[in-house]
Amino acid sequence: MQVYISVDMEGIAGVVHVDQTRRSGHDYERARRWMTAEADAAIQGAFDGGATGVLVNDSHGDMRNLVLEELDPRAELISGSLKPLSMVQGVGAAFGCALFVGYHAGAGTRAGILDHTYYGRVVARCRVNRRDWNETAINAAVCGAAGVPVALVTGDSAVCAQAREYLGEVETVAVKDAITRYAARSFHPTTACATIRAAAATAVERALDGAFAPFHPDGPLALEITFVNAGAADAAELVPGTERVDGVTCGYVAPDAATLLQVIQAWTILAGSTVV
Repeated sequence: MQVYISVDMEGIAGVVHVDQTRRSGHDYERARRWMTAEADAAIQGAFDGGATGVLVNDSHGDMRNLVLEELDPRAELISGSLKPLSMVQGVGAAFGCALFVGYHAGAGTRAGILDHTYYGRVVARCRVNRRDWNETAINAAVCGAAGVPVALVTGDSAVCAQAREYLGEVETVAVKDAITRYAARSFHPTTACATIRAAAATAVERALDGAFAPFHPDGPLALEITFVNAGAADAAELVPGTERVDGVTCGYVAPDAATLLQVIQAWTILAGSTVV
């Protein structure tokens, strides 16, 4: 079985502040190695569970965070941006399951470390078919459209709870419990990696047994994003097919999950250009 792994940073053990997640920030170099170690634990666990190949997608920020030489050499890595499918670039029907590592809760979550949805500086809330969606749901829908189920989600306890809400009996690993948006009780990195490796092995074994179903939300997908201000919504409205719902909210009816994700990217990139 081929296994796909998407790796973010905010849900990594020990990460609690934006300063750790930005290339120019204090402790970024340490945080990127924690991220690389958890990604490598998931890779090794996937092979332990029966994977025949693993593709990893660096899914945080500029998507150039993972230290390639510190990853298991049996895996391949996608890095850099822009990517048409962003955090799930490269996923396809050849993969038996997907693992989401280092994920975080959606925008507006109470006690979720660094909660946001795709671009936190401009997105206040994201809804699909009138239901709040986070990055787990968005990316799982893209995977599901390719027939690929999500088998594991790791991050803080808030995103693990949200993953189970969207995806059912998915494997989860909570490497930290948020106290507030910027404070958490966290596993030691060694403990986090050992737990992730074991969970990844179990997830792949379960996937081989057909335990997971792809996430297929009812379509079409009615997207609404509430932006932080009207200027951001003004910019997003430039995308053809966008409906202005109110002063700070834009809507779009996407025929499929890939289009949904591309509209989110287009909106947030345009909206981000208004940030001063």
